Amino acid sequence: MYVTPASAQVYTPEAGATLPEAVTPPTSVAVGVPEHSQVEGAFPPMNPEFFASQILWLAITFGVFYYVLSKAIIPRMSQILDDRRARIDKDLLAAESMRADADEAQAAYEQELASARGASQRIAQEARDAARTDADIQRKRVEAELDGRLESAQARIADIKSRVLVDVGTIAEEVTDAILVELTTVGASREDVERAVQAVRA
Repeated sequence: MYVTPASAQVYTPEAGATLPEAVTPPTSVAVGVPEHSQVEGAFPPMNPEFFASQILWLAITFGVFYYVLSKAIIPRMSQILDDRRARIDKDLLAAESMRADADEAQAAYEQELASARGASQRIAQEARDAARTDADIQRKRVEAELDGRLESAQARIADIKSRVLVDVGTIAEEVTDAILVELTTVGASREDVERAVQAVRA
């Protein structure tokens, strides 16, 4: 605090007045502090005088704490660990069961796939065999039809050839007879002319 000349005041006692007594700090008795606290000594926990009681209370506290641990906390922790272990074992069994089911499903799928492939190959082979059989039947039918037509054509050709040969023989006989009449003026019987033509044709 700064004291300036303007704020400073000089105390001048009046005549007959006495100066105020100095204020003394309150004693411990005045403020209610026990007298024994002022006794000098060691810190109580370090004072050998209190070791026996401290050990007794330590043993009591440890015993109570051990009893609470053994009766409440440790069984609860053991129960939690057992439940967790049982849950883990159950999850492992479920996972193993699901893995076995997945393996069985995969094996069944592979078996079905192999069966489907075999069936498709069998169907394809049957279709090829059926197509080959139908083709053979169709080919045989066409060949039989062509053979029939060929035989019919050959029969017609043979008929035509025989008729042509007959006509050729008749024409040859007539021409031979006409030539003999014109050139030699010698007539020949029909039988002689036929024998002569047949001898030439032979």
